[in-house]
Amino acid sequence: MNKLVLRPIDRISLFIMAALMLVIVGLIIGEKNCGSQCFLRKGPRVKSLTWQNKQIGAKDRAFILTFDRPMDTVSVEKNLVIDPPVPGKFSWAGRRLAYTLKNPVPYGQTYQIHLSGARERFRQQGQPGEVMEPFMGEFQSRDRALAYIGTQGKEEGRLVFYNLTRQNKRILTPRELVVIDFEFYPQGDYILFSAASQGRGIEGLRELQLYKVTTGVDNGVDNPTANQPGKIELILDNEDYQNNQFDLSDNGKIIVVQRVNRQNPADFDLWMLKSGDKPERLKVTGGEFSITPDSQTLAVARGEGIGILPLEPLAEPLDFLPKFGQLLNFAPNGSAAAMVDFNTDDANLRYMRSLFYVNNQGVQKELLTTEGSIIDCQFNLKGTILYCLLTELVNTEEYKEQPYFAKFDLKKGAMVPLATLSDYRDIKISLSPDGLALLFDQVVTSDNPIFNDKLTSNSGEAIVGGQLWLLIPPTQNTVNTQVELKELPLIGFHPQWLP
Repeated sequence: MNKLVLRPIDRISLFIMAALMLVIVGLIIGEKNCGSQCFLRKGPRVKSLTWQNKQIGAKDRAFILTFDRPMDTVSVEKNLVIDPPVPGKFSWAGRRLAYTLKNPVPYGQTYQIHLSGARERFRQQGQPGEVMEPFMGEFQSRDRALAYIGTQGKEEGRLVFYNLTRQNKRILTPRELVVIDFEFYPQGDYILFSAASQGRGIEGLRELQLYKVTTGVDNGVDNPTANQPGKIELILDNEDYQNNQFDLSDNGKIIVVQRVNRQNPADFDLWMLKSGDKPERLKVTGGEFSITPDSQTLAVARGEGIGILPLEPLAEPLDFLPKFGQLLNFAPNGSAAAMVDFNTDDANLRYMRSLFYVNNQGVQKELLTTEGSIIDCQFNLKGTILYCLLTELVNTEEYKEQPYFAKFDLKKGAMVPLATLSDYRDIKISLSPDGLALLFDQVVTSDNPIFNDKLTSNSGEAIVGGQLWLLIPPTQNTVNTQVELKELPLIGFHPQWLP
């Protein structure tokens, strides 16, 4: 009997057939065992969620769901559930669904996205598409947290970070430095601050240096240094110049500082520091200043008016607003600002102040005229609401002022008083990124000489204590229409929210 002889091509064919059989068997077994994660799928599925397992902030406004095939948009929108609910609107581009939030996401929460029961687009007229595989995604908003300058015990003069969501506290700066002012970097992982050596009192204001310190906030960036709190870096020394007011751009890449030459006090100017570059003189003089939200221009009080200049040396002004003497705050998108008119050109209003809403379309809308003070105002993220700390003159003989918070609805043009305070000396206010709470302080001062080497207020008095408060205004989603005032278990001043 002749033996069967296989030619090379026969061997290759048999090998390929056996391999294909193994693949087919494996796929059949996998289809039975792998459930919704198997390779061979019957229905459509979500391929990706841009916010999956991420931590987002108030400026993150939309997530995108990408499907593996065209979907019936009505069935997707009907079955998409976000828990807790976050109002928003849908928009489609092929297989991609964008969900844009109507308001900033509230901080300190975990959110789940559920989608089931949605169908793929009809293949033929009258023939329903297949039902998708159930999907669940998850993301978190940033923790609700703040920083402040402590006033007592081991916290005195030091920068303190407090996480309200997790109820923990960190002292970020060393005992030998007394912090005067600070600002968060946009991701919350660093804080820029000015400080002088301990024990210098009011003299320390002439010896300020700029530093930055890590907060320990995990913003999703793989940076071992930033994830460890309390790591300090010197940004600008005071060897040749005295450092005064400073401002940090919204993108965190530019710092502007007012500096005075130690050898020649008449030589004062604004200086710019860009990341990795040496300080650069802008050759711009003026009073209070602020970097605009686009991080490209600078608003400076110059004489009787506000000048708007590019952030470059010897720049020609882009605009000048002669009517206004003080800039309070920019809307986050830079399209508008809150400004104060001191009415110096009107004899009938000479001793009154007017609060104005000014936008880039030329609108200058008066919101309030008062005999009292306009201390501070802050826009919500959408620029539709303005929260202000104001005073009302209640005793003209003793010139006694009653401080109060007010809310201005800029679309309706209406003002609503929120809460009245007993005192307003050196109060700093900070509106939370999600717009749900105002943070403010009430400073306790003393003129006792024993405290002369301690913290000092704007008026030169020693700061010996401070209370931190939350003001929670009513929203459309709350049943309670009353303002809530909550005292925080923290002793300090100059509080600021984590962005």
